[in-house]
Amino acid sequence: MKSLSFIAGLFLTACVTINIYFPAAAAEKVADQIIQEIQQEGDRPETKQSPETSPQSRSAPENWHNKALVWVGYGLDFLIEPVHAAANLDINSPDIRRIKARMQQRFSSLKQAYDKGWIGIKNDGYLITRAGVPLSQRNRVNKLVAAENSDRQQLYQAIANANGHPEWTRQIQQTFAKRWISHAHSGWWYQRSNGQWVQK
Repeated sequence: MKSLSFIAGLFLTACVTINIYFPAAAAEKVADQIIQEIQQEGDRPETKQSPETSPQSRSAPENWHNKALVWVGYGLDFLIEPVHAAANLDINSPDIRRIKARMQQRFSSLKQAYDKGWIGIKNDGYLITRAGVPLSQRNRVNKLVAAENSDRQQLYQAIANANGHPEWTRQIQQTFAKRWISHAHSGWWYQRSNGQWVQK
């Protein structure tokens, strides 16, 4: 009886804990991938699934108790699958591809402005034109920054929409903000959370 109660408890726990949540780790992974592609830092290494995780690799149970636990495991896998699916963000929508392509085309010009200290990354992940831009270049740099900021905002919204959760836009933006700064090159300016500007 105790075993049956334990098994029933596992099912009830699974049913209670299953919900849709913002997949922060998956968002960071996606942000790193997109930023690397935009900045052309190389492809992200593929992850290989371990054969031990497949149902076929589980050893056959030797008694009814183990068999019951195995079937509980199968049941939990089935119930928890929607949560796993939610944790894998889709970034292959047409909107995302179009926005990313524009950002890739713009990056060489942005890099020159970054390297010269003309622009910096704010702590919210958006760009700002810094002091010291020559008058002859100011209009071009301002337009560059405005276009990039617009695309970043559209990118976050497109990722949220592609995954059926437009309410995630703000959280995606906050995730990207940290990753833009993390991927900044040496010498680029960025803003710390306290508002202080520093050079990487």
